[in-house]
Amino acid sequence: MNILFENSDVLIVDKPAQWLSVPGRDPKDTRPVLGRELETKLDIQIFPIHRLDAEVSGLIMYGKTPMFHRAANALFENKLITKTYQALTPRGDFSATGDLKWTSKLLRGKKRAYEAPYGKDSITLAKLEREIPNGWEWRLKPVTGRAHQLRFELSKRGCPVWGDALYGSTQAWPEGIALRAVLLEMPAEFAEQWKLPASFKAEPLKI
Repeated sequence: MNILFENSDVLIVDKPAQWLSVPGRDPKDTRPVLGRELETKLDIQIFPIHRLDAEVSGLIMYGKTPMFHRAANALFENKLITKTYQALTPRGDFSATGDLKWTSKLLRGKKRAYEAPYGKDSITLAKLEREIPNGWEWRLKPVTGRAHQLRFELSKRGCPVWGDALYGSTQAWPEGIALRAVLLEMPAEFAEQWKLPASFKAEPLKI
């Protein structure tokens, strides 16, 4: 657990893979919960603002006050706080050049997301960064926040995230899956008001 920034209102943390952001539904789940660990470490109540899948590592924000929690939630709902992810996948058999926009209609099943005509709109901005040994490196920016959105979209195109067996990957990955939240950005006025930087970067996955 690596706290990257802290003031009286907010925490920015680099979540490890295989940690839950908040407690799950299964009381028998023994995986560590980042929110609870922070409350124990700091001896305060914290307020979750957004989540990352347990398998995903990277930047996550928690509020330390109800007022900040409400303000940050409003910005997320209006898509004014944005997240960018790095993903490592096998090479696809399609042309992936320039800035891409992926859209789907998604629903969440018991374990996986799936596409359905009556699903919720899912929008992802994607860019293939470069070829890497045995695969591709992507930069992904979800415009919407559907469950497993990025994992589904990559798998749909024959490029499941390395380590993501749930979505068809056969490539091993040391811990969790090769999907990481590497950039968190917010409006300058909001950052100034709450006395925090307008953007945060995390170290990328090592290839």
